[in-house]
Amino acid sequence: MRRSARDWVVDSLVFLAAVFSGFLLYDAGKNDPISADLLALDFYAGSALCLSLWFRRRWPVQLALISAAIGIFSDMAGGAGLILIMTVAVYCRLRTTLLVFAVNAASLLIYIAVRDKPDDPAAVLIAAVAIYLAVAGWGLYIRSRRQLVQTLRDRADRAEAVAKLQAEQGQLRAREEIAREMHDVLGHRLSLLSVHAGALAYRPDASTEEVAGAAEIIRASAHQALQDLREVIGVLRAPVGELPQPTFADLPALVEGSREAGLPVDLHLDAPGALPDHVGRTAYRIVQEGLTNALKHAPGEPIRISVTGAPGNGLEVELCNPAPQRRTGDGQGLLGLTERAALVEGRLEHGRTPDGEFRLFAWLPWPA
Repeated sequence: MRRSARDWVVDSLVFLAAVFSGFLLYDAGKNDPISADLLALDFYAGSALCLSLWFRRRWPVQLALISAAIGIFSDMAGGAGLILIMTVAVYCRLRTTLLVFAVNAASLLIYIAVRDKPDDPAAVLIAAVAIYLAVAGWGLYIRSRRQLVQTLRDRADRAEAVAKLQAEQGQLRAREEIAREMHDVLGHRLSLLSVHAGALAYRPDASTEEVAGAAEIIRASAHQALQDLREVIGVLRAPVGELPQPTFADLPALVEGSREAGLPVDLHLDAPGALPDHVGRTAYRIVQEGLTNALKHAPGEPIRISVTGAPGNGLEVELCNPAPQRRTGDGQGLLGLTERAALVEGRLEHGRTPDGEFRLFAWLPWPA
């Protein structure tokens, strides 16, 4: 584990503090009636323990146990022993800290009985144990504080990750909404433009009045498509709910626009009562997509539209028209309709019928 600049500073101060306190204790113990050999062993063993403090983060428990063994006879090791107890409290679990504390307390008891032999051993023992407890408690406080800081950091990181994920999901939903609006709104308008322009191309004998009428319809449709495009782009600047949206009441006008484009439409509308806005808007989009598909894939063929329902029974939307022999397109519009129906807790079905028609059916909830 590489040391940071802060670690080097802390380790240097810890080493100097251990050496300084060790020399003070060693100097005070010189007057004890012990042999010169034991005094020398005291000095060298304590000095070695002070040097080992540079590795206290790597082997805290091992060095603390060695300190307990050396502390039986060494005054020089006193300061280093306290630092190692605190290191164990900082970096190890509470059970390990209690074990190391007990071993060092036993070592202290042996030291007092064998080496120090004070006049009041109980008072000395109580004072020494109090110092040990203070050092261990300080280490436990540091450990708890670090854990708290790390917990707060982890919580902040998780909150940031969740916020980022929510932002990405919001962007994805916005993109999907824009894609649906672009397809539903512009697809229908451009299909009308294509039908009218195609009619002009296939009727070179059309009168001036007919050409002028078709050109006016094309101009109006292009202008309306431009307006719709501006509204859709507004999704990028405001929530979709704030933009002008079609309502169920606009459905007859939508059908009439397709009739003007030359599409025979038979509309059966029977839905008395106040339809919820989001359900009515979804029904409008389903009919709009069905008309767009009919204009693209079966131009000029009749289409039947049935919109029936009542509060409590739901709203049924059904469109049927002759299916082309070969269907083209990528199905994005139908996929968007399926998503729209699911958003209001409805369902959508589509496909060929045995009679050779293409059927688009949706059931939408209508609360009582």
